[in-house]
Amino acid sequence: MADGLNAASTHWDDRYSGAAFFYGTAPNDFLAEHHRLLAGPVLSLSEGEGRNAVFLAQRGLDVLGVDLSEVGLRKAEQLAAERGVHIRTLCADLATYTPQAEQFGAVISIFAHLPSSLRQRLYPLVVRSLKPGGIFLLEAYSLDQLPRSTGGPKDADMLMSVDKIRAEWPTLEPLLLRETEREVREGQGHTGLAAVVQFIGRKPA
Repeated sequence: MADGLNAASTHWDDRYSGAAFFYGTAPNDFLAEHHRLLAGPVLSLSEGEGRNAVFLAQRGLDVLGVDLSEVGLRKAEQLAAERGVHIRTLCADLATYTPQAEQFGAVISIFAHLPSSLRQRLYPLVVRSLKPGGIFLLEAYSLDQLPRSTGGPKDADMLMSVDKIRAEWPTLEPLLLRETEREVREGQGHTGLAAVVQFIGRKPA
């Protein structure tokens, strides 16, 4: 497991090591459209270089960005400082990370593609970490993205679907759940027409 962790950490450190922001500095479109549903504190899974955490902090929310890459999180803190806001960051592996129970008003997962074995462990902990009435917001590439070259992993297990969401988030009330196609233009990492799953779920009060 340690070798796998080190390899994954190195992969993302390398990806984020350039001067440019690999996925840009603008927030994810789906998050930007629905951010008013979110209350703090907000937990951002696989935050990367900070674009989404900084966007939410600029709107007055307390945000904790968790990511495997120390390089990415340093850039996230740099971006926050440049934008005149503060974010909290934690370098952690989502395979072992355990968020505190009933701590967050919202949790976001933006293109945080995880293997099903990891999701089975993490997602119940995420639900537990939400306060009653808290919101979970996710956008991920769908299975229809597999043959495309516009972003996302080339592993069907890590891609999402409406059926997977329903099975893996059974206790959340779905406010929005759909598979759709849209233009995703986020730096050099996500570039063009893509097949995505979008989900907003609410924990019962």
